[in-house]
Amino acid sequence: MTAAARNPAAQQRFSLQRWWSIVLKEFLQLRRDRVTFGMIIGLPIMQLLLFGFAINTDPRHLPTAVIAADQSEFTRSFIASMEQSTYFKLVGTLPDEQAGREALMKGEVQFVLTIPPDFTRRLLRGERPALLVEADATDPSATGQAIAALPQLPYRVATHDLKGSLAPLAGGKPPFDVQVQRLYNPEGITQYNIIPGLMGVILTMTMVMMTGLAMTRERERGTMENLLATPVRPLEVMTGKIVPYIFIGLIQATIVLLAARWIFSVPFVGSVLAVYLAALLFIAANLTVGITLSSLAQNQLQAMQLTFFYFLPNILLSGFMFPFAGMPGWAQAIGNILPMTYFHRMVRGILLKGNGWVELWPNVWPMALFIVVVMAISVRFYRRTLD
Repeated sequence: MTAAARNPAAQQRFSLQRWWSIVLKEFLQLRRDRVTFGMIIGLPIMQLLLFGFAINTDPRHLPTAVIAADQSEFTRSFIASMEQSTYFKLVGTLPDEQAGREALMKGEVQFVLTIPPDFTRRLLRGERPALLVEADATDPSATGQAIAALPQLPYRVATHDLKGSLAPLAGGKPPFDVQVQRLYNPEGITQYNIIPGLMGVILTMTMVMMTGLAMTRERERGTMENLLATPVRPLEVMTGKIVPYIFIGLIQATIVLLAARWIFSVPFVGSVLAVYLAALLFIAANLTVGITLSSLAQNQLQAMQLTFFYFLPNILLSGFMFPFAGMPGWAQAIGNILPMTYFHRMVRGILLKGNGWVELWPNVWPMALFIVVVMAISVRFYRRTLD
């Protein structure tokens, strides 16, 4: 019989030895739980990298196309001034206004500069002609600073080119105007950009989390052994677990669409069917991720931790919270792997621009490829578990 057992009062007192034993036990459990240990180290590093390097609320070098019906030293000087401001990056020329609108609808460019055919002649006559800059304003934060820099550019052209006999044209007023046309969101209303994007956030959070707990729940309850003993194929198990959550995701998408239309008055230019088909594809992508995480995790806590690791880059690198064009190249490369990036472009394009399947296809096939790849990974890990 130990001394502590013989003395009940000693058991009631705080014991440093017992306390230290509990501390050591917790450290041992943390060391054995690799996912938790990865969260301890990986999460701060991920947040430092994303917030410190990837996030930029003042995007620059935005893709810009030019429709040049008039070419002269003045127009070339204005284009050079646009690039020198670092807000604009010339990516090519377009033949006409129709091609410019198509490029804006597809998201290939952020701005289109149109130079009228009589620009130089009117400028030399002192008639103060105007240049037209069309902006894809679906995300006001991505274009706001660049648009604010445009009114100063005519003064640079006047200082650089209007000299000698042309000096009187560089008077108090700028020698020409720059008219800005904000397309798809002319008033710069933030809700028009945020609310459609929230559909992607909600679907990602709920679909990945709910399916991420599916297999780990069965494993903890002991029903996984019974499932593994059946002749059910891995692909049948995966798809069978996914189908019920598809209907849940469609219900959530419907709630967001109704709120966007009747509460926040978000424009609904495109097809309702296109929105639901895009949502269905995105739901499938998230469900495959959730099933894959549940196959990798040993318990529900690990599944939740892996879900958070997946959810954080989707929020920060998809263009939902911060302008995608303002991120460095490596961050955009990561964002282009995530299905939320493509879904945001699709749903905003449908609601605000009226995009059809021709414009949506560049965002459809990467998401479909993502589903195939992740599903193959999920089936492979399931087979390892089966073996």
